[in-house]
Amino acid sequence: MFVVSSRWSARAVVALLALFPSTALAQSEGFAINRFDPAERGSDWFAADSLDLRGHGRLMLGATGDYAHKPLVLYNREGDELKSIIEHQLFVHVGASLVLWERLRIGASLPVLAYQSGEPGTVGGVPFRAEEGAAIGDLRLAADVRLLGQYRSPFSLAAGAAVFAPTGKQESFTGDGKVRLLPRLLLAGDIGNFAYSAKLGVLYRANDAGFNGSPQGTEAVFAAAIGFRSDNGKLVLGPEVFGSTVVADDDAFFSRRATPLEVIFGAHYKLTDDVRVGAGFGPGLTRGFGSPQFRGLLSLEWAPEPAKEPLILPPAPEKDRDGDGILDRADACPDVKGEKHEDPAKNGCPPGDRDRDGILDKDDACPDEPGVKSEDPQKHGCPRPDTDKDGIFDDEDACVNEAGVRTTDPTTNGCPPPKDTDKDTIFDPEDACPTAPGPRDEDPKKNGCPAARVEQGQIKILERVEFENNSAKLRPESTRILEAVLAVMTEHPEFTKLSVEGHTDNRGAAGHNLDLSRRRAASVMKWLTDHGIAKGRLSSQGLGMTKPIDTNDTDVGRQNNRRVEFHILEKDGKPLSE
Repeated sequence: MFVVSSRWSARAVVALLALFPSTALAQSEGFAINRFDPAERGSDWFAADSLDLRGHGRLMLGATGDYAHKPLVLYNREGDELKSIIEHQLFVHVGASLVLWERLRIGASLPVLAYQSGEPGTVGGVPFRAEEGAAIGDLRLAADVRLLGQYRSPFSLAAGAAVFAPTGKQESFTGDGKVRLLPRLLLAGDIGNFAYSAKLGVLYRANDAGFNGSPQGTEAVFAAAIGFRSDNGKLVLGPEVFGSTVVADDDAFFSRRATPLEVIFGAHYKLTDDVRVGAGFGPGLTRGFGSPQFRGLLSLEWAPEPAKEPLILPPAPEKDRDGDGILDRADACPDVKGEKHEDPAKNGCPPGDRDRDGILDKDDACPDEPGVKSEDPQKHGCPRPDTDKDGIFDDEDACVNEAGVRTTDPTTNGCPPPKDTDKDTIFDPEDACPTAPGPRDEDPKKNGCPAARVEQGQIKILERVEFENNSAKLRPESTRILEAVLAVMTEHPEFTKLSVEGHTDNRGAAGHNLDLSRRRAASVMKWLTDHGIAKGRLSSQGLGMTKPIDTNDTDVGRQNNRRVEFHILEKDGKPLSE
């Protein structure tokens, strides 16, 4: 029987049993079997290093949980597994790093074995056993110096060394029992969202006694990572490969038992600017000692962002608006070119300009009152007048003596808005009846007028009272206008006497027209009394063609003369003329 530290059967090493005598198999001293060597605190990877050497006096702390399944296994000649010398192994790697001068990093990492279990076995009478229980591993102390580039630049390079103190126990396979020394080169970079890292070093191992016939000693160690970084930089995702190979023996160089190799598929995420977590999982790839069937990693790290230097903006250039060589802060007349003067109140002002309006006193019609330029010598340098104090200067104000509002029409600019005496939303200049509210009408003579209104001792109507031809019979369309007259009389009970007058044009005999006008006036009066107006408030008369209001030579004129009028005779029982 023999011991093999790999995932797979080891048929290729069966021949070694015939080559090595029992004295060669008697060596069963343990060594540091854990091949996971965590990066310094602050890295975006587990084994590779992102070279975050930013800041000065920046301290970073963290811990990585590291579980390995079957890193040391006993097989028979056929390669079948007999015993797992170490079946379960759980380390916690506690570490710290300190960055100085944005160039030097000092780090420490202590592997603490939290749990380990397995079964002892024997090969050729030699017992192989790993102590169970908690233990500590070899303390790692390291220093690295940044040579080129910056964190997350396309390329950065650092060189350094790590020393492993023999603080672990060989019986637990947590230490070599002797000092180890690792000089190393580290490189890393970001190209867009692509991140990469690599490590190459030579690990000097004073413990070169070999194990179960396999050579040990100085090793070449290496690690590489490649992955994706999110736009905000919080997430780094990708695989890492790490391993080593013995270089102290030519036959062992990159042999399977002397070359443990693993891959970890991992992710790191920054929960805040200061706290980062990580998780990874992956198999062992070779039969080298310490290469497990699989390994799982969990990390928690406090890695604060370096303090940002305050942004110091250059002072704004001082202004000299008028270009007279005197800065505005010292210029008493910053908008007018002037001369230097010992008196701060005059410094930067033109000579002989008492009111500082940029117009010399000799040309200024108002030398003690700031004003404006004018082609009129009597106004040059004087303020623009605003007689009505409406904020519109007199030279632009169409109503100089009456406060108004600004308009785009020069003829109304500065004038008060038109009045609306009857509050019917139609301004008086457009209202045919400015004192009586009425609706808007396309006919200028009717616009703003009610159907009936009191005006100049009459109830004036907007439309004519219509009769059948040569008759006193009212047409239906007269109802609306008569209802308007009825409403006015109802609203004005103080009108105690009203005369309904009928008029005609000059066509026909005078006697006939007079009779027709009397009958038509009486017909209107009857309609009003039938609708509630007291007979005592009304009288009617016909005037025929005696009082025309228009020419009788045209149809329009004759139509205007054919009319009914409502004259107010008494108000509150007294003649209206009193």
